[in-house]
Amino acid sequence: MKKNMGSIDKTIRVLAAVVIVILYVAEVISGTAAVIALVLAGIFILTSLAGTCPLYLPFGISTRKHKDNEA
Repeated sequence: MKKNMGSIDKTIRVLAAVVIVILYVAEVISGTAAVIALVLAGIFILTSLAGTCPLYLPFGISTRKHKDNEA
């Protein structure tokens, strides 16, 4: 897959995941909401590590900076 996430996008996703985990550990969120939030946090971490967001692909979105000499 083509990388389509910039460094700011990745950072925001990782920070959001960390906040979700902290809220869960502090028992601010629980139950179904916690499960959904933790799954979302996991997705944020995986997409950040991969550098690709599958939801961006159908819309042709890319937050990654491209160099002028790249095709």
